[in-house]
Amino acid sequence: MADTVNQGVVAPAASAPAEFLDRIRRSSEYVVIPLFALIAAGLIFSLFLFALGHSPVTFFSLLWRGGFGTGFSWQNTLVRAAPLIFTGLCVAIPARLGLTIVGGEGALVLGGFTAAVAAIPFVHAGAPNYVVLPAMLLCATLTGAAWIGLVGALRHYRGINETIASLLMSYIAIAIMNFFVEGALRDPGNPNKPSTLPIGDANMIGNIPGVGVHWGLAAGVLVALALWILMNRTTFGFAARVTGGNVRAARAQGLSVGRLMVISCAIAGACAGLAGFFEVAAVQGRANASLAAGYGFTGILVAFLARQNALAIIPVSILLGGIAAAGGLIQRRMGMLDATVLVLQGLMFVVLLVSETLYGRFAFFRPKGN
Repeated sequence: MADTVNQGVVAPAASAPAEFLDRIRRSSEYVVIPLFALIAAGLIFSLFLFALGHSPVTFFSLLWRGGFGTGFSWQNTLVRAAPLIFTGLCVAIPARLGLTIVGGEGALVLGGFTAAVAAIPFVHAGAPNYVVLPAMLLCATLTGAAWIGLVGALRHYRGINETIASLLMSYIAIAIMNFFVEGALRDPGNPNKPSTLPIGDANMIGNIPGVGVHWGLAAGVLVALALWILMNRTTFGFAARVTGGNVRAARAQGLSVGRLMVISCAIAGACAGLAGFFEVAAVQGRANASLAAGYGFTGILVAFLARQNALAIIPVSILLGGIAAAGGLIQRRMGMLDATVLVLQGLMFVVLLVSETLYGRFAFFRPKGN
């Protein structure tokens, strides 16, 4: 009898390490395959460099130096990573419901534009920055939420493909900004580059002490953490995952699929709007064509590399921010176009899409008995 009792106590303890190892093995698939895709993209890009008569070793050494080799490189990388965290979240959150949103660029541009416009009357009235900045933040967030939320509403209520709708709406958003920036809201004191009136130095967001990077980076990390908790530790996140797995099953369970879609898209748009706010309030100081820097489109690659995991978006954003930051150094040292890094990013995206077919094909990543 004693042996039977002891066995009943020991067995669960003995199975716990096995369950932990199975969980690690299952999760490692989502790390190993993206790393394999990155390495494969690097090898293919090396062949491209050979064909152009350039050394891959020189290219990747400059890539490392320009993105991560010095303190200044790290500052430049982190400044570029901040908006990528927000635009990556703009893609990742709706993706948990099976929605492919590629319109983060438009929400960023429109959010930054409305933030700059909202600041103008306050600046003219001499309002303090603790009034101006919250007004800018609110306008940018609500604009982004409404813009991408509309995509979710079109998808649910009218059956319009969210990928096409969000992409086309990005171009509409950029056109709206250009229309006003080059027309009624153009700063007459800046004839060289069309832009809105500046928000003023007093209303600019400073840098994180000791880091040399604006507070948008810290905000991005906190928002990513909050959204990871929302999507993985709350009933809303569970309902979103159920909807993403099977819409019919979600409806059968009584879940409000339409509401989930609209809310998720609104959250995604708010993230992109925040990116626009920080680009204006911490970097540009006004709204102009520089807002359309491609962060929204790079955010698609960020989200795919991170497998729509809000926490994984942070290191992936830093990686791609470093690649973008090294473009200037590569151009100066190797005589290649600054857009060469965009070719590398595009190749990474294509190889990553191909690697999707590898998931579930290797027995090593499957727990025993499955």
